[in-house]
Amino acid sequence: MLLRELTKGIKVKGLLSDQIVTIQDVQHYGESAAAITFVDENGNPYHQLVYPDQALQMSIVNQEKDWNFNADGERFRLVSEAYRIQMAHLFDPMLAIHSSLIDPLPHQIQAVYEKMLPKQPLRFLLADDPGSGKTIMAGLLIKELMLRGDVQRCLICTPSNLDEQWQEEMASKFQLSFDCITSKTIKEKRLKNPFLEKDLVICRIDFLSRNKEAKELLEQTDWDLIIVDEAHKMSASFYGGEIKATKRYRLGELLSRLTRHLLLMTATPHNGKDEDFQLFLKLLDEDRFEGRFRDGVDRVEISDIMHRLTKEQLLTFQGTPLFPERRAYTVSYQLSPEEEELYREVTQYVRDQWNRVERLQEDGRKKRNVGLALTILQRRLASSPEAIYQSLYRRRLKLEKWLQEGKQSSRQKVLSDAEISDWEEIEDSAVMEMKLLSSSSFAQTEHELREEIEVLKRLERKAKRLRDSGRDRKWEELSLLLQREGQTDHAQYLVDSSGNPKKLVIFTEHRDTLNYLAKKIRTLFGRKEVLVTIDGQMNREQRQKAQALFNEDKNVLILLATDAASEGINLHRAAHLMVNYDLPWNPNRLEQRFGRIHRIGQKEVCHLWNLVAENTREGEVYLRLLTKLEAERQALNGAVFDILGKVFQGNRLRDLLIEAVRYGDREDVKQRLFQTVDAELDHEKLRQLLSQHALFHQPFDEAKVQEMRERMEHAKILRLQPNFVESFFCQAFQSFGWTLRQRESGRYEIRSIPNQIRKYCKNQFGVILPNRYKRICFDKRYLHVTGKPDAEYLCSGHPVFDAVVQLVLERDRSLLEQGTILVDEGDEQTTPRLLVYLEHEIVDESTLPNGNRRVVSRQVDFLEIDEKGQIQRAGIAPYLDYRSIRAEEREHIRFILQRLPWSREQVEQQVKQKAIEEIIPVHFKRVKSRREEQIAKTRSAVKQRLQREINYWDHRVSEWKE
Repeated sequence: MLLRELTKGIKVKGLLSDQIVTIQDVQHYGESAAAITFVDENGNPYHQLVYPDQALQMSIVNQEKDWNFNADGERFRLVSEAYRIQMAHLFDPMLAIHSSLIDPLPHQIQAVYEKMLPKQPLRFLLADDPGSGKTIMAGLLIKELMLRGDVQRCLICTPSNLDEQWQEEMASKFQLSFDCITSKTIKEKRLKNPFLEKDLVICRIDFLSRNKEAKELLEQTDWDLIIVDEAHKMSASFYGGEIKATKRYRLGELLSRLTRHLLLMTATPHNGKDEDFQLFLKLLDEDRFEGRFRDGVDRVEISDIMHRLTKEQLLTFQGTPLFPERRAYTVSYQLSPEEEELYREVTQYVRDQWNRVERLQEDGRKKRNVGLALTILQRRLASSPEAIYQSLYRRRLKLEKWLQEGKQSSRQKVLSDAEISDWEEIEDSAVMEMKLLSSSSFAQTEHELREEIEVLKRLERKAKRLRDSGRDRKWEELSLLLQREGQTDHAQYLVDSSGNPKKLVIFTEHRDTLNYLAKKIRTLFGRKEVLVTIDGQMNREQRQKAQALFNEDKNVLILLATDAASEGINLHRAAHLMVNYDLPWNPNRLEQRFGRIHRIGQKEVCHLWNLVAENTREGEVYLRLLTKLEAERQALNGAVFDILGKVFQGNRLRDLLIEAVRYGDREDVKQRLFQTVDAELDHEKLRQLLSQHALFHQPFDEAKVQEMRERMEHAKILRLQPNFVESFFCQAFQSFGWTLRQRESGRYEIRSIPNQIRKYCKNQFGVILPNRYKRICFDKRYLHVTGKPDAEYLCSGHPVFDAVVQLVLERDRSLLEQGTILVDEGDEQTTPRLLVYLEHEIVDESTLPNGNRRVVSRQVDFLEIDEKGQIQRAGIAPYLDYRSIRAEEREHIRFILQRLPWSREQVEQQVKQKAIEEIIPVHFKRVKSRREEQIAKTRSAVKQRLQREINYWDHRVSEWKE
């Protein structure tokens, strides 16, 4: 065609691949060029300059007034199926499940398909208990939104050392190819922004929050969906009327601004302080949760933005408990005289330092630094002789260095509140501990510093003698447990039916203690390979190796770990026994640790032993706590650890233990502490806390499981059945002249992936394909065949499968405009019917940056019109039930068609009228009611917040006037 023939309204081929596009606007610049605006067959807009030589490669598509029904029947059925597969989410309500390598549980289906997907936009907190499969839920959400065309760019923020694990999970279970961005990535890119180059990205929270360059690059981007794992790390609190936000919280504020959909994931969303929780929820919805939480008012309704179920609520599809029972035991012991002497003297040193701090008029942050440093020292004292010896030794060296250098300023260096808050969530805090211990002396003169050094030398010598003596009561109790002695009632749990020892997980808080125990345990068993260790200095590869050895090697009986293994490590396949060698002063850590073995897939009753010294000040308080909890265990159905964080709000437990250290020699203080523990663990209070544990009433019972089961069965009926997917792919692949060879039943081989598919995947999806696939399948049943290599699962979302779908659409979409003749052999009367595909959308009033309106909901209907003009729904993919006409039938059928009143103009008018009067109103009403409910809740919450603030300040004004 000639350049001057480009006019508004015409349809053109050759401008955009093989698609037929519609010209919407043209501006000619003489005979030199034309600026055109056009839309492709999916309605996507484009702007382009066209020159005369380009126009010669284009042709005008003649649009007939009526369909000619000349399209090849088989290719018409093929492109119709490609169209349906492209819109598969409109027919299959759980497409992500059927196209992923997972078997989701009822609560996971409820969270994703009932709670999250209907939210537009999604701003949500997923807070189910540890081990409930939140990563699976996140993957389902991502894939479902991508299949629905609602998400293209997704960022996942993870804790340290979990980025590669997320990457593997998304690839292996959901066939989603994420790239991990690290400091190395940014250095290699130099002037480029890796966050803009990749659509699917995983990055560590701490890297983004602390690396200035990474944060600046991130600020230049926008995302469709951002997911934050262990989101409680993004914490903020009120201090003195001001918000003290950690670097992670500031990152959370940035992430909230950069995305439309935001999903926060954590098993511990509430630290016990309502005002902190409200600051956390502000990351999701600033309108509803702005301002400070006011005591004495009703809690803001959050059931629409949060999903939280406890382990005790979770059920299988059979209605049985998902998690086995869990039991905890307290192993108490008495310190030896030598240990008691060291404990008494170190504790006195700690008390003296605290008293010195309180007498000084120092900055509050400095006092907090000293307090934390002394807390660390006390905890290491309770951990092992090795840990306290190393702490005293290192501290003494640091103070001597200060003394030699004569530097007074070094002792005044303190960590900020934000740094301390960040540190409290670090999985292995050895480095930060040393910073605190090295910056916490409040000796004001050289004389005082020398005195402190002399005290440290004396304590260091005592600790070394104790360590070298080999006398360690705590280790002796663990040794008896490992040898199945002493705790006779528990011995039966430690061996299998043949008397062989079972695998065991041991947690300690300190790496020094870990190394100390590793040596002793190996000596006890007489072989090095009996245990493996995990600590915070190990990289992911080293952790994975240790985890694999523990899970798979029968000779490895013990995994010894710091809290670096309390998140992201799954040990339930190998073990159901655990020991807390050190008890954490943060009660939430107890549940995080237990969650390594007490998680989905665990078949055995889980047993936990807690070691505690009963003749130490903090040990007495902890022993009282554990004894009280054990007394309530049966009544609480084993959920004792779930609510410890709620019982001891904020740092309440730590404060009680510190008070015990400082004043526990006074009988009145000891009794008051015991009374506090008893009051906090009152039976009725615990019951109330359990009922409030989900933060709102969210029932999940057998009726809900039955509902989820019925939804799954309905989805299976509507889904793209594997045999249809297989049939489509094989026909489409071969229609291009490519070779597909069948291997075993349901499995095929692609010996050489066609260049057209390879190029399409690289350009459109950024995926580099292998040279061949030795096995592919379309049904999960054929993934693994005994004695044969595993197959690649092809389905919606797989780049090769999606490429074939798109290539069929590009080649044959024009056939849908021509129409074809198909025969329904089930209709004995051979009644003529016209099959029409109707696609309609509900769009938002707001516009996207490109000027288009956002599609809120899309629906496709197959309609049939009889010769009398009656219209009815034709079900799902009716064309699959019909066949192409045979050559000998063509003339007869054409004769019949000539007598039918099916002009294009008339049919389009009929279908539009049917859609406008009946179909679209139902669609619109469903979408509208959902959005209005969401808006109403937000409006109510904002009004409640504003009224609360008005009442608060009115009351304050009244007080001032008085």
